[in-house]
Amino acid sequence: MIKILELKSVTRTLLALGLAWLWPLTGLAAPLEVFVSILPQRTFVERVGGEHVRVTSLTRPGQSPETFEPTPRQVAALAQADLFVGTGMPFETAWMARLRAANPRMRVLDAREGIALLPAEDHGHGHGQEHDQDHGHEAGIGQTEGQHDHEAAQAPEPQPSFQASTASVAATAIPDPDHIHDAGDPHVWTSPRLVARMSVNIRDTLAALDPAHAADFARNQAAFAAELTSLDTEIRALLTDLPSRKFLVFHPAWGYFAQDYDLIQVPIERGGKEPGPRALAALIDDARRDGIRVVFVQPQSDPRFAARIAEAIGGQLIPIDPLAPDYLTNLREVARRIAAAGKSVSP
Repeated sequence: MIKILELKSVTRTLLALGLAWLWPLTGLAAPLEVFVSILPQRTFVERVGGEHVRVTSLTRPGQSPETFEPTPRQVAALAQADLFVGTGMPFETAWMARLRAANPRMRVLDAREGIALLPAEDHGHGHGQEHDQDHGHEAGIGQTEGQHDHEAAQAPEPQPSFQASTASVAATAIPDPDHIHDAGDPHVWTSPRLVARMSVNIRDTLAALDPAHAADFARNQAAFAAELTSLDTEIRALLTDLPSRKFLVFHPAWGYFAQDYDLIQVPIERGGKEPGPRALAALIDDARRDGIRVVFVQPQSDPRFAARIAEAIGGQLIPIDPLAPDYLTNLREVARRIAAAGKSVSP
């Protein structure tokens, strides 16, 4: 009886070893270990990579990537990563040397490769963004309606198909395998059009790391781009013919969104700082004059300063989250809230 049990145990061991040896030959290779900076990126990589990737976001719900630093446990986990996908957040450049030291073989992708970035000093200001200088430091609103009309006339033409635009990016924008650029506004993902371009960079990088599944990555990326095209069409319809195209926001994370949809993002915070007394007074006066009654805040920010402004203009705080993981549903809801605010202006 004992010999029979020993024989069964040996048989199981041999079978296990045999299956382990056959694992890569059967297309069941372990998924690529991918780390990203923010939760929306996790969604993008998962949509393109499908079952062939296992994705971890360094920042978690409620954490701000503007002030985030990786924990020792996260740095240790990165030693097993095949790929790091960044988008130019401050901690990426500050920590990249240490992350690469922990894992020299790790591929690094700046997902924004091939994308024209908004200036870093504007930090998210979109098309028609208003700004004024108070002794060169504090910014207010200060743009006239005539200025906006002139800028609106120069709004970029919408792209009818993300699939058409991403094809050219695939041919010209080769992802840099070793560098995350620290210049430019990092909030590219608030534009569905630019997310489609980023997905091409992700597709090509995953295919380079795992050529056996390149066809899967291409198919997944095409499906994702089609959904982004549909989302873009829906958002354009929501934001058409608004009485006001301005929206007041605490942290200027929506510049690319504003650029795509011919909106005017009016930020309270500039360069990571709250406005001084004179700039604040000008901002409140201009918001009252323009009939703005909504101040948008993101969950990662302290709402108290924004609440003071909302009270001063007789308005309300409404949350919009640029870091929500459910990207398509979230951006659709953001558009609805901005549209509702644009329709609620009072003379």
